[in-house]
Amino acid sequence: MKLKRKLICGALTIGVVAGSSVFAFAESISYKVQPGDAFWKISGKYGISTVELMKANNATEKTVLYPGQIITVPLNNQIVHTVKSGESYWTISKKYGVNLQKLLQTNNANENSILYVGNKVVIPSANQTSGYKTYTVQKGDTYWTVSQKFNVNFTELLKLNGANDKSYLNIGQVIKIPSTGTTSTPSNQPYVTYTDYTVQKGDSTWSIAEKFGITANDIMKANNINSSTILYIGQKLKIPVHHIPVKSTPGAKYGELLDWWTEAQYVIPRGCTFEVVDFYTGKSFMAKRTAGSNHADCETLTVKDTNIMKEIWGGFSWVRRPVIIKYNGRKIAAGMTAMPHAGNDSAPGGVWVSWRSGDYGAGTNHDYIKGNGIDGHFDIHFYNSTRHKDGKLDPNHQKCIQIAAGKQ
Repeated sequence: MKLKRKLICGALTIGVVAGSSVFAFAESISYKVQPGDAFWKISGKYGISTVELMKANNATEKTVLYPGQIITVPLNNQIVHTVKSGESYWTISKKYGVNLQKLLQTNNANENSILYVGNKVVIPSANQTSGYKTYTVQKGDTYWTVSQKFNVNFTELLKLNGANDKSYLNIGQVIKIPSTGTTSTPSNQPYVTYTDYTVQKGDSTWSIAEKFGITANDIMKANNINSSTILYIGQKLKIPVHHIPVKSTPGAKYGELLDWWTEAQYVIPRGCTFEVVDFYTGKSFMAKRTAGSNHADCETLTVKDTNIMKEIWGGFSWVRRPVIIKYNGRKIAAGMTAMPHAGNDSAPGGVWVSWRSGDYGAGTNHDYIKGNGIDGHFDIHFYNSTRHKDGKLDPNHQKCIQIAAGKQ
């Protein structure tokens, strides 16, 4: 594995260490993102704060990292060793008096990794070997949820940060994590944290769920309430925040294969606007998820978007096609039909109407975007999503999803 040195402080501070090995104090390096990486995870490897790392890459908490992406890692004048003939990670760890496993981890290497003359090896800083790593607090974090996330002792975490069980955390705050801890949730698995919400006048579990792009059942489950529970103004509710790690794909043209029930419905929440890319032609248009629980019920934004959709499908059609959904920096594998149904463009969305498209008859109007050239919504399915009519998988949609994910 090669680390590219980007910038050397001052006039290149050079010294001779244990056998004339050349080293320099580097200000930053280029780092190739690995599967399962996140900003907090990379910052822990190099003993820097997550805030520093995000700032160096003009990133925010919502920025998504993809395997293979090259980012800048500021090193706070850490030593970068230039490999000489006959050296290995083991001999380098002995020369600098650092733990071999920590050296390997810092450089994304393992015991079988081969070094070549001229390669750059980052030497772990004292901060990295001092018994803790750093973590930048995210929305919904508490000391308790952080202790569970990293599988560390709650009391030890509080003590290390000079806190107690009543201490609050602020978004962006950098705290110390005991180095004995490892994340309790596998890096490729979703996990949930919680944030607080104060009930406002007119709120219901359904309307609050709409605000946060989750289901009413998510809120009821988190607060041990049911559909008959009365909410009061000023009441505090726990709101689940679903964290869905990025999954690797076979190539740039493919989308992530995300399970609908635990992943996709939270990555593509109700109310979001996204780009639909036809897998075969590359043509695209804009759409919005306006409803749907078993799968995503969506509508085009404009007549122009509708015309592009019809051009791809050859008119309105129930034919399933593989598509890529591009939203918030991510690409998700999906299957789609282009047949609007269950709506009436001439009436407000959500009201009872006597006629709905697709021979759906009278019922709730599922047409929320007006003037876009369609009556009602169309279906977009994701991995393991089901039909509304019978709650079963649609084999043709699932096949399209596998194609868009590069699995077929």
